Amino acid sequence: MSNRFAQRNEIFRMRNAELVLRLTGLRKSYEAVRALRGVSFELRRGEVHALVGENGAGKSTLIKAITGAIAPDDGRIEIAGHEVPWMTPHEASAAGIAAIYQQPALFPDLSVAENIALRVEQGGAWRVLDWKARRARARALLARIGASIDPDRAVDSLSMPEQQVVEIASAVGVEARIVIMDEPTASLGEREVASLFQAIAAMKEHGAGIVYISHRLDEIFALADRVTVLRDGESVGTYDAAAVSRVELVRLMAGRQLAAEYGAAALGAEAAPAAKAADKLRLERVGHARSRLRDVTLAVRRGEVLGLAGLVGSGRTELAEVLFGLRPADSGTIHVDGEVARITSPSEAIARGIAYVPEDRRRHGVVLDMSIAANTTLANLRGVAPRGLIDRGAERALASSFVERLQIKASSVDAAVATLSGGNQQKVALARWLATKPSVLILDEPTQGVDVGAKAEIHRLIAELAAGGLAILMISSELPELLAIADRIAVMHAGTIAGVVDRADATQDGILNLAFGHGAPEGHA
Repeated sequence: MSNRFAQRNEIFRMRNAELVLRLTGLRKSYEAVRALRGVSFELRRGEVHALVGENGAGKSTLIKAITGAIAPDDGRIEIAGHEVPWMTPHEASAAGIAAIYQQPALFPDLSVAENIALRVEQGGAWRVLDWKARRARARALLARIGASIDPDRAVDSLSMPEQQVVEIASAVGVEARIVIMDEPTASLGEREVASLFQAIAAMKEHGAGIVYISHRLDEIFALADRVTVLRDGESVGTYDAAAVSRVELVRLMAGRQLAAEYGAAALGAEAAPAAKAADKLRLERVGHARSRLRDVTLAVRRGEVLGLAGLVGSGRTELAEVLFGLRPADSGTIHVDGEVARITSPSEAIARGIAYVPEDRRRHGVVLDMSIAANTTLANLRGVAPRGLIDRGAERALASSFVERLQIKASSVDAAVATLSGGNQQKVALARWLATKPSVLILDEPTQGVDVGAKAEIHRLIAELAAGGLAILMISSELPELLAIADRIAVMHAGTIAGVVDRADATQDGILNLAFGHGAPEGHA
């Protein structure tokens, strides 16, 4: 490490600089696209400073400049009062900057303990490794944020929420002075979120400054001391979190008035006419032993949105995968339109009219390097290749119809999905499965990591699809979202259904009681 970074670390160890980070007039362009237009930002020691804005506002570019992933075209970066040139990611890490991203950056073939060790251990390549101490350190760091993951587990065996927890534990372990959290709770349940908040409080107490990026406004108001709003690559302003309202913050982000952050009804759509509707999908005592699913009895009606809540590890995603044939049920029966359906593969699920938009859209929902057109027809190639060869004209026409219907923002249907914002990527994933003309649609965290504007649009689409007769099973970790958009809410605990509650009778406390296994509230249906 160079002398200037050793000196910078010494500055951090002094821990007496009020401002640990100051950005002044940062600019960055990619050919004709101006990603940053003179953004300024300050981070104080021991504060949580929220950075908010719609997708495409410039948040990701700003974070890349702070972490050394890109060099700004113009502007000034100061760390603890000292101006620094552009840094490499390695030098940024040496300077005490750590980043936790929405998509975990872990080595899948290594264990949890090994991944954490790569971040927190120091020393030469020829040092003697103390595996017992390494495991103990990993276990202790995970315990600090309320997790109990086996340090010897391979990362590729972990769920998305568990991988996120490992990332957070690693950041806690390096005792960084500037911690950037980009949608850290996107795939966490209520219990893990509470543990993360405790870890953030501990980091603040030790003098770390935290840049917190989230589209969940409840988290912003619960955690942040200050909020900076970005829009179209510019700083709209910085505000004390206690002095700005939710409505005002949404208006500042969007540059327009949105009816509400959550809920199709608030956007002008009627709730789905679920009451007394026929069952489209019915499960009776369904189980999958390896996934610890047991005795799942549930029905999804035509034209309703059935929300599925529960803590991480309760079995929500596993149940979705059983219904889609990724984990064929080994007990119980599944009925589609009143007929027993043996679903042992995704192709059988699709033939039965079941579609599944998974939680991790970047790994399983879309193929980033392929075009919008190719992604849209990927699950329904027979529809555009009647003689075995893909009719590119038919493919582009079908994709264009979904771009218009779902209001996907893109230069053309030939654009690579990787060039789209998170919200538009999610819409492409939705288009891919709507192209199969399903009658049952399973959505796993459909608004995860998207901005308030895109979230409102996705809620509108869900309401329209339900109003058109589609049966929708919607998994979400955001209870306010389920309470706003779902007609009924089923709650999972320990691999089974703990209760089903009508929206009119549902409360966050009641749902959490079920999720923790504390019994059914009044209004249980």
